[in-house]
Amino acid sequence: MTSFALRTASPAKTRAEAVVVGVLPGPELAPGAEDVAEAYGRKLRGLLATLGVQGKPGEVTQIPTGGTIHSPLLVLVGLGADPDANAVRRAAGAAARAVPNAASVALALPAETPEQAAAVVEGYRLGAYTFTRYKSSPPEQTAPAELVLLSPGARRKEVASAVADAQVLADAVIATRDWVNTPPGDLTPPVFADAIAAASEATNKALAKGAATVSVEVLDEERLAELGCGGTLAVGQGSHAAPRIVELSYAPEGATAHVALVGKGITFDSGGLSIKPAGSMQTMKEDMAGAAGVVQATLAAARLGLPVAVTAVVGLAENMVAGSSYRPGDVVTIYGGTTVEIANTDAEGRLVLADCLGRAAEREPDVLVDMATLTGHMVIALGDKMAGVLGDDDVVAEVLAAAKSAGEDAWPMPIPEYMDSRIKSSTVADLAQHDWVRWGGGLFAAAFLREFNRGVPWAHLDIAGPTFIKGGPSGHLTPGATGYGVATLLDLLRTRAAAGAAATEPGDAGATAPAAS
Repeated sequence: MTSFALRTASPAKTRAEAVVVGVLPGPELAPGAEDVAEAYGRKLRGLLATLGVQGKPGEVTQIPTGGTIHSPLLVLVGLGADPDANAVRRAAGAAARAVPNAASVALALPAETPEQAAAVVEGYRLGAYTFTRYKSSPPEQTAPAELVLLSPGARRKEVASAVADAQVLADAVIATRDWVNTPPGDLTPPVFADAIAAASEATNKALAKGAATVSVEVLDEERLAELGCGGTLAVGQGSHAAPRIVELSYAPEGATAHVALVGKGITFDSGGLSIKPAGSMQTMKEDMAGAAGVVQATLAAARLGLPVAVTAVVGLAENMVAGSSYRPGDVVTIYGGTTVEIANTDAEGRLVLADCLGRAAEREPDVLVDMATLTGHMVIALGDKMAGVLGDDDVVAEVLAAAKSAGEDAWPMPIPEYMDSRIKSSTVADLAQHDWVRWGGGLFAAAFLREFNRGVPWAHLDIAGPTFIKGGPSGHLTPGATGYGVATLLDLLRTRAAAGAAATEPGDAGATAPAAS
C-alpha cells in the first residue's frame, strides 16, 4: 500500500529514491525543479544536450545523480512548450512507469495551482496502473511505499483539497479499468450487478457519519418483464446469464441540481445472430465501459459529497448466439411502449439504452446524459482517441466543456433532421433499430436514442474509440481499459452542483431529490 504526502520540501534535498522533474523545450527544467537546476549549475545545460533531452511530451530520461542532489536518481519528463494541467498529467503518467521499483518517489513537476497538483496525482496513479489479477506470477515491478508531491502550495487549503479530490477520481478510474479489463466470462450481467451493489455498499461504509449514501436497486429478468423492458430482455435472451438493469440514487439533502446518467453495459458482444468477425470479438469485454464509468462517477460524487442529486441507470446484458437469440425481423417493445423493428442484432446497445433512458427520464432530472461504446461509425469518423457528443446543443456544450476540463478528448457531432425519417422507416413498428445504410450510423444511433429521453435536456457520449487501448501506453493511459468518461462525468456533476448552488436563493431548499420508483 502506497502512502501519500503533500510537502513543500526541496527536490534537491529530499532523500526519496527517485525525484521526478519536468523539462521544457530549450531545454530547461520546469517550475518546481529550481533547486535541482541550482544544484547542477552550469553543467546542467551540457548534460541535457549530451543526453539528447529536448523537453518533448512523452520524453523520459533517467540520470544517476552521483550525489549532486540527495536522491540517487533524477527522472526528467518532457512537458512541451507552455504546459497546461493535461500536459502535466501525461508527464506524471509517463514518469510512473520509469521508476517501477523505487521504494519512494518525489514528484517535483509544476504543481503550484490546485489544477496542476491534482493533475500530477491523477497522472502518476493512472500511469502506474497495471491489471495483474490473472497473472500466475507476481509482476517484477512494485508500487512505491511512499509517494510525495512537492508543491510550493502544499500548505494552501485549496491545493490540499484538489489533491484529495484527485485521489477519489483516480480510485474511480482505476475501478472502472478493473471492471472493463475483467474477462467477460467472469463478469456476466448478474455478477456485474452484484459487483455494483458491493461497490456501492463499500462506498457507503467509507462515508462520514451522516453523509448521504447511495441506494441501489437491481432489476432481474422477472422484474424487467413486469416493467416491459423489452429491449434489454431481447438482447440478453440468447445468453444463459440473464440481463439486469441496476439503478443507483444519490440524493443529498439540499441538492441544488439533479442529473441522470445512463450507461451501456453489454458484458460481452458477439453480435448475436448478426455475428461479428472473430477478430472483432477479441476486446468485446469493453462493451460495458459506459455502465462501469457511470457507476463509478456516481460513487465518486458521493465520496466527494457533491450537492447534486444523481440518478444512474445502467443496462447489463450479454449479446450471444443461441437458438433463443433475438432475430432480425423481430419487433420488441421498449419500456414505455414504443415498438422497434430489429434489423441488426449487433446494434444491441441502443435497445438496452432505450429502456434505461426511459427509466431515468421519468425521474424528471434537470439533465440526462448517456455514455456508451455505441458505434464503430464514431471511431471511423473521429479516430480511436476522441469521443463523439450528440444531443441538445446546450447539453452538448456542457459535456464538451467538462471533457476539456477533465483532459479527455471529445468532439461535437450533429443529428441531422433527415435522420428522423430513417429511424421511422419501419413499416411494421414505431421505429427502425437499424437500416444498413453505411453512412452516418453513429448519427442514426443518436437520433434513435433521442426518441426515449421524454423531452429531458439530453446528450449522448459515444466512447467507442477512446475506451480501450490495444497498443502501448501513452502518458497516463495504459494498455487495455482507459476509464474514459469518468472524469468528464464527474466534472459535469461538479459544474451542475456549483451552478445550482449559485442560482439558489438564500433560504431556498434547492432542488428536490429524485422520487423512487
